[in-house]
Amino acid sequence: MGNRFCLCFRPSNNINEFSDIEAGNKNEKNSLSVFSLDQLGAATSGFSSHNVVSEHVEKAPNVVYRRKLEDGSLIAVKRFTLSAWPDSRPFLEEARAVGRLSNERLANLIGCCIEDDERLLVAEFMPNETLSKHLFQWETQPMKWAMRLRVALYVAHALEYCSSKGQALYHDLNAHRVLFDQDGNPRLSCFGLMKNSKDGKRFTNLAFTPAEFLRTGRVIPESLVYSFGTLLLNLLSDRHIPPSHMVRLASQCLQYEPHNWPDFKYIVSALFPLQEQTEVPSYVLMGFPHGNIPSKKTVLSPLREACSKLDLARIHEILLMIGYKEDEEAQTELSFQMWTDQMNERLNFKKQGDAAFRAKEFASAIEFYTEFIDHGSIESVTLFARRCLCYLMSDMAREALGDAMQALVQHPEWPTALYLQAAALKSLGLTNEAEQTLKDGSSLEVKKT
Repeated sequence: MGNRFCLCFRPSNNINEFSDIEAGNKNEKNSLSVFSLDQLGAATSGFSSHNVVSEHVEKAPNVVYRRKLEDGSLIAVKRFTLSAWPDSRPFLEEARAVGRLSNERLANLIGCCIEDDERLLVAEFMPNETLSKHLFQWETQPMKWAMRLRVALYVAHALEYCSSKGQALYHDLNAHRVLFDQDGNPRLSCFGLMKNSKDGKRFTNLAFTPAEFLRTGRVIPESLVYSFGTLLLNLLSDRHIPPSHMVRLASQCLQYEPHNWPDFKYIVSALFPLQEQTEVPSYVLMGFPHGNIPSKKTVLSPLREACSKLDLARIHEILLMIGYKEDEEAQTELSFQMWTDQMNERLNFKKQGDAAFRAKEFASAIEFYTEFIDHGSIESVTLFARRCLCYLMSDMAREALGDAMQALVQHPEWPTALYLQAAALKSLGLTNEAEQTLKDGSSLEVKKT
């Protein structure tokens, strides 16, 4: 079983109103730690935007942050809005119930924080992204069939375990909820076990909604089987021809009436014989590097080295050399919209900005690029990268950090965005954060290479 992280925090003393719950739980195994808002604020650099997990940026207002602790462990901190949990007591009760779970198939819950209007959860951080990203966004490296079978089995194991522990209700099961740990093994996010009133009444894809939910508007434990069937469809959607009995299993899970759905013991027993290459580690099947990346022998890319040294002149040279190649790979609508009359004026702003950027007239470049960015729907990661450097050249490090983060949101797999983010952090005096971001960029660059 994967190790639970040991946090270097002291539990908060601000839990007097929960004394009766504490008394009832103090003898429980794997009891949940309660942290103060100051402790979690310090762990996330004041809930800084550069610690936001990129895939969760657009899932605000409930935001997930990541942070590396002094002992080298990583945590994920989910911050809820007050409207999600207006009453603190149900939140703590739910967190306690989920915190009692501990399984190698889960991204386990570690702690929580309840102060004033704040509601936060702390869990193990999974460094290798989500199933959604590996299935739908990394088309150049499709997931191996053996790994898809393993994902299905491990998720079924996780759900069977939760059900056996009295946590049969899982909210909004989908490919975003399946995460990959440092060994490349799939794990189910513990956040979906919290019975948030909003999450519990929502399905992300109404085309695959259980009939019971459509009739009553409520999620029941059996609805989870239907959601698992939709996850199987995600795993089956590829060029490979899957075994017919797995298609039948997905079909059984997606029957209209709940009484026709199999339980998870049956699902696990049906998936287990299908497993292939069981002796091969998950990180090998996924193509993940294993261990500390980059090593001391890793040759630094020119941009990483320039950002590490905060060599702005060299960064300028490299960005000019890169040009708009990343925009061409990241989007297709720009070339089409360039031909429309309404885009001519905006394209002139871009051209003027590029001319100013080449001439090192950075204040003018900021002005022209801002006009292009702020007045239309076209997104350009290159313009955000260039304006980021212009801000750095103009001693506007916070604005530069914002542009680097925006580039990362638009193109999460672009190492350049992380390198520029590191340069901005270094300009702000956040050296440790800059070093971690450089490592993240290097890992991503190695993976892409």
